[in-house]
This record gives sequence, structure tokens and C-alpha cells, in this order.
Amino acid sequence: MKSIKSLLSKKMSGAKISRQATFTEKDIFYVFKKIIQEEFGNVGAAKLKPDYFGKNILHIKSESSAWASELWLNKNLILRKLKKELGGEAVKEIKLK
Repeated sequence: MKSIKSLLSKKMSGAKISRQATFTEKDIFYVFKKIIQEEFGNVGAAKLKPDYFGKNILHIKSESSAWASELWLNKNLILRKLKKELGGEAVKEIKLK
């Protein structure tokens, strides 16, 4: 499966656009949901929902403290996967609400 980053780089290679792409909140949420689905399955995707994205920080709502702990324990892994999909500077931090 191709990453969004690789598809954008192909699309941008013909145009003279800066290398850093700007993603909308909707794009970030989609990629986050996809990663959570891969890591935790349908239950995890239902319990962990993106709430807000601003200043390169992704805010997540959790339905229970158990799922909040699960996300906190796997935060670095999820952050690495987000950076791989979107590029290094798109999401710098994940915070729980």
C-alpha cells in the first residue's frame, strides 16, 4: 500500500511547489483512524477518536481510561506511523483529552 506522502510527492514533482505539504484536519484524522484500525482493530477505532488538530498537535478523545492508557503506551509507535504516512513535520505530538 502506498503512503499519502509518496503519492503527494509524485503529484508535486511536476509542479514547483514547496516540499512540505499542508494537510487538513480531515486528512490527519483519516490517516490516524487508519493506523488505529491496523493496530487495535474495529474496537480500538471505535474507542479512540480524533477530536482536534492544531499547531501540529493531534488531540484524541478516548471513551475509557483503559483505551487512553493503551494509546499512551503506544503513542510513539502511532506517532512514527503518522510521520511515515504524512511526512516528518505534519504531526509532532499526540495529546489525550
